[in-house]
Amino acid sequence: MKNTQMKNNAVAALTDKFVAKTYARTPIALVKGRGTKVWDANGKEYLDFLAGIAVNSLGHCNPAIVKAIKQQAQQLLHVSNLYHVQTQSELARELCRHSFADRAFFCNSGAEANEAAIKLARRYGLEKRGGRYEIISTHNSFHGRTLATLAATGQEKIRAGYDPLPAGFRQVAYNDLGAMEAAIDEKKTVAILVEPIQAEGGVIVANEIYMLGIRELCDQRGLLLIFDEVQTGMGRTGKLFGYEHFGVKPDIMTLAKALGGGLPLGAMLAREEVANSFGPGSHASTFGGNPVSCAAGLAVMNALVKGGLLKNCVQMGKYFVKGLEALKKRFPCIRQIRGKGLIIGVELDIEGSKIADACMQEGLLLNCTAAKVLRFVPPLTITKKEIDRGLAILEKVLASQ
Repeated sequence: MKNTQMKNNAVAALTDKFVAKTYARTPIALVKGRGTKVWDANGKEYLDFLAGIAVNSLGHCNPAIVKAIKQQAQQLLHVSNLYHVQTQSELARELCRHSFADRAFFCNSGAEANEAAIKLARRYGLEKRGGRYEIISTHNSFHGRTLATLAATGQEKIRAGYDPLPAGFRQVAYNDLGAMEAAIDEKKTVAILVEPIQAEGGVIVANEIYMLGIRELCDQRGLLLIFDEVQTGMGRTGKLFGYEHFGVKPDIMTLAKALGGGLPLGAMLAREEVANSFGPGSHASTFGGNPVSCAAGLAVMNALVKGGLLKNCVQMGKYFVKGLEALKKRFPCIRQIRGKGLIIGVELDIEGSKIADACMQEGLLLNCTAAKVLRFVPPLTITKKEIDRGLAILEKVLASQ
């Protein structure tokens, strides 16, 4: 059927009639994007500080990513993983070259990457740790929406309605090393699963003592350390991977979101000794490591490693926080500002969703997580001028409350 241009209301009506009601969508339909800006079906411009929830880290329609996608799409759109895929192999090499890892498994999303990590940990536990299978994660965490990743997630509102969830998962308090140590079962526990920053949980940053401590615990008890870097990976914190801030290395790491530059792409990275627990037929993904998605991923890696974006992320993150701290002095409703690089949370003492909605009306896109935390994850290409514009909108909204 021919696709004709529709206005926001018409697109919303179509969505409401035919699309599953799994999202509480805002009443706009975004149809165009360039850099840090997007436009809705009515032609209104927005400054995008959400970036597809940390996906569009190089900005919307980044020329290098678009070029890579076009070139690959003209050569090969898809081929089975029964064959070698050049862009997939090249991306695996680059990810391993710039991380702790020796092997990469590709999939399509963060949930799938975490699912792969869970399965690998269990295979490892069966083969090398006497049948251990239990994974300890943390309260307030978010690891995905498959049944297994729901079981690992430490938020009851996300888990509600899906019992019985798979067994073999326990949660303890985040940033509490004593609680983690006490939860380890010498006969059952095979791995610890942690986010360096709990993004969905309110942008809660792990402290260095905690991260060093859980690495030491894993070494002492023979456990695997899994870092969920679906949101913190690929330059979001100012380093290529979030774990680099803490002086520790995981055994397994998961990536997605920004990895594909806007296309669906996830990855699970692992050390050789751990990765060897996966053999032919033990895990798979039809579309995982798709040639086009991996071509986009290579463009992302090249921009992060060679393009100066990590430096810009650090500088703009500091500039943004400085501006937010100035607002905090003026508006008592701002309780705390936290984060690293360009993943920033502003905790309020009032409902955050109404602030996010009001910002949208004024042309600034962000979102609210954990009820009272405004989450900012703009493209890493953002400029001081764009930050100033966003801060001015936020100031106007807060002044009107």
